[in-house]
Amino acid sequence: MVRVKICGISDSATAVVAAEAGADAIGLIFAPSRRRVTAAQAREIAAALPPFVTKVGVFVDEERGRIEESIAACGLGAVQLHGAEPPEFCAGFRVPVVKAIRVKDASSLEQMTAYQVDAFLLDTFDASALGGTGRTFDWTLAIQAARTHRTILSGGMTPVNVVEALTRVVPYGVDVSSGVETDGRKDHAKIRDFIRRVREWDVENQYPRVTYQVQTWRP
Repeated sequence: MVRVKICGISDSATAVVAAEAGADAIGLIFAPSRRRVTAAQAREIAAALPPFVTKVGVFVDEERGRIEESIAACGLGAVQLHGAEPPEFCAGFRVPVVKAIRVKDASSLEQMTAYQVDAFLLDTFDASALGGTGRTFDWTLAIQAARTHRTILSGGMTPVNVVEALTRVVPYGVDVSSGVETDGRKDHAKIRDFIRRVREWDVENQYPRVTYQVQTWRP
């Protein structure tokens, strides 16, 4: 089953909508961003979620001590490191680590071999932004990465293109933020639609259909 993360959630009502729709994880951004949450907001959101939805803290070149404090204070189940963190920095956390790779070209994937992390998130490279660009990158590169690494596809995901992305890349997971927003705010209908399309794809592609042949018994 493809994992779904709804990132950039900043209120508990939206977090609950995502969880009830079937999201596996929600992203709480602690880095400078219009979607940034405070520790108090993160705790409130975490408290509203059911126990098996993972709270992922998103950090950009943050001090290790601050990340560890946030893990403990906010009940984070994983961290996503979205900056220029070197391989040695990403090791030794008490929770799973997802390292974001901003994909510009094929050379962007070369650094993946240096990291010992639990998964990679592939996002679109933009010289002026670290994420949330709303633009896709060359998915043939994601296909290559997904063959050898646990890969979460991000960058320009929307309810419209997610099925194509899943069919072409077959990633471990998908991550969406701006693609489920309207006028810069999370749109609950788009969140539900995005997750529904992923789950429908799961049924069609991950679980083979069984055809039963009815036979008539004769004594």
